[in-house]
Amino acid sequence: MEHDRAVTYKTNGQINIILNNQEKEKTPVSSTTFDVKIPRAEMKHTILREIEDEMSALVGMNDMKKMIKEIYAWIFINKKREEQGLKAGKQALHMMFKGNPGTGKTTVARLIGKLFYQMNVLTKGHLIEAERADLVGEYIGHTAQKTRDLVKKALGGILFIDEAYSLARGGEKDFGKEAIDTLVKHMEDKQHDFVLILAGYPKEMDNFLSLNPGLLSRFPLVVDFPDYSVDDLMEISNRMIAEREYQFDPDAKHKLKSHLMDVKSNIHPAKFSNGRYVRNIIEKTIRAQAMRLLLGDTFHRDDLLTIKSQDLVLEEEKNAEKSMKASFKD
Repeated sequence: MEHDRAVTYKTNGQINIILNNQEKEKTPVSSTTFDVKIPRAEMKHTILREIEDEMSALVGMNDMKKMIKEIYAWIFINKKREEQGLKAGKQALHMMFKGNPGTGKTTVARLIGKLFYQMNVLTKGHLIEAERADLVGEYIGHTAQKTRDLVKKALGGILFIDEAYSLARGGEKDFGKEAIDTLVKHMEDKQHDFVLILAGYPKEMDNFLSLNPGLLSRFPLVVDFPDYSVDDLMEISNRMIAEREYQFDPDAKHKLKSHLMDVKSNIHPAKFSNGRYVRNIIEKTIRAQAMRLLLGDTFHRDDLLTIKSQDLVLEEEKNAEKSMKASFKD
C-alpha cells in the first residue's frame, strides 16, 4: 500500500484512492486551557462515530468503509497541520464510482455528502442525482445551460451522475460531449464548491475513460463497488426483515438462499440489481404474507412475525406463473 499519494485495496474488486492536495477552511485555535481542548476533539470525533454507525448498516463493503475512515483522518489531520502552520494544499474531491446496479453507489454518495458537510468541506452536503437526460439538450447551447443549472443546484453538495458513460455514446456530434466539456470547466472553476461523482457499470466506465483520456486525472478518487456475494445478499435480506419486525422460518431462509445462488449463477452481473433485487423480493413477500394471513384469519403474534416458504415471491416463480397462464389461454 502506498502511503503518500495513492492507496489501493484489493479483494474481489479494487479500490483506488488517489489523494493529491486539498484546500481546507482554517480551524480557529481554541483557548489554551486543557479542559476546553478535549471537548473540541471529542466533538470532531463524534462525526466519525456517527458515520461509522451509519456504515455499520451497510453489508460488506469493508474496503469502502476503510476508505471513508481514511478520508476522515486525512481531512482532520490536514486541519491540524493548518493550525500548526504546515502545508495543507488545495484538493479537489471529485470521484468516480464503478459498479453494477444495487451495489450501494448512491447510498455511499449520500454518506460522503454528510461527512464532508460535517467536516466543513462542503457547505450543504446535499445530493443532486442526474442522468443523461438531465444534462443533454436538444440544440446547440441548450446542453451547456442545462449542465450549468445542475451544477448551480449542486453547489455546496454533491452532483451524482449515474450511467455517466452515456454522455459519450453519440460520438463527436452528440450533445453529450458538450455536457462533458461543461462539467470539466466547472470542475476546474468551482472545484472546491461542489463534488462531482460520475457513476456507472465498470466496463462501460472504463470505455468512457478511454474515449476521454484527460478525464481520469480530474478525479482524485476512483472507487470500484464489487457485486454482493450470496452470503451478503442473505445478510441484507435478514436485516431488512428484522428492521420491519419479521423473521424467516428455516424453510423460507433455505429457499431464498437457493434462489439467490441460482440467480447469481445464471444472470449476467450487469443485469442483476444486487441489493435492490433483494429489497424487491422482501417487499413483495411481506405483501404475500399479509394476504395469506388475511385469508387464513390467523393473527397470532408468531403468525404476524413469521415469513414462510410459500410467502416468498421469487422471480422464477413469477415467470413460471406467466408461462402457465399463457399455456392455459392457448
